[in-house]
Amino acid sequence: MSTSIRRRGKRAYHHADLRPALLAAARRMLERDGPAALSLREVARRAGVSHNAPYRHFADRAALLAALAAEGFAALADRLRDATARAPPAGRLGASGAAYVRFALDEPNLFRLMFGGLVRGRDHPELAGAAARAYAQLAGETGAGPDAGPRTVAAWATVHGLAHLLLDEQIPLARGDRAAADRLIERVLGGPARGAEAAEQPKPGADGA
Repeated sequence: MSTSIRRRGKRAYHHADLRPALLAAARRMLERDGPAALSLREVARRAGVSHNAPYRHFADRAALLAALAAEGFAALADRLRDATARAPPAGRLGASGAAYVRFALDEPNLFRLMFGGLVRGRDHPELAGAAARAYAQLAGETGAGPDAGPRTVAAWATVHGLAHLLLDEQIPLARGDRAAADRLIERVLGGPARGAEAAEQPKPGADGA
């Protein structure tokens, strides 16, 4: 097969569109197979571009994973902000925590990538910034004063721990039962019922939007 025919078989992307297309393909792979399945070559194949195309935007696999994790933190920050905006003042912290745990349950592989240590913010400024904004969104609901830092850490530890216990099916009464998990989230953290939250907050799409 000639080079020109092979090229015609690949999808053409404008340079500005290539990065979103690669991230969308990577996100679909992540959701289905987890981070271990991701490689630049396979993402290029799924996106319909040459195997060298991803290197225009990602120096290596770690850079791709960091970009995906940054998208995850941006989506988490949006979820927290939207949840607190709908809650009464006294219920904003609980609503934020409930939204955090539900994000983990809605996006398990993305959540594990964000916090699993495969990529770290110290090596990727975009990721560090996105993670800091998500943390600031949670911290904004824990108040001010000299004890604000410890309160934020305590709140984060609570919701993060609950998220992992549910993801790892370590809580028998909610094991394999999303409805039971949502009831537990409401009892532990408060916040809106799952039906009300889902009606107003669409799940982030496979394109990472």
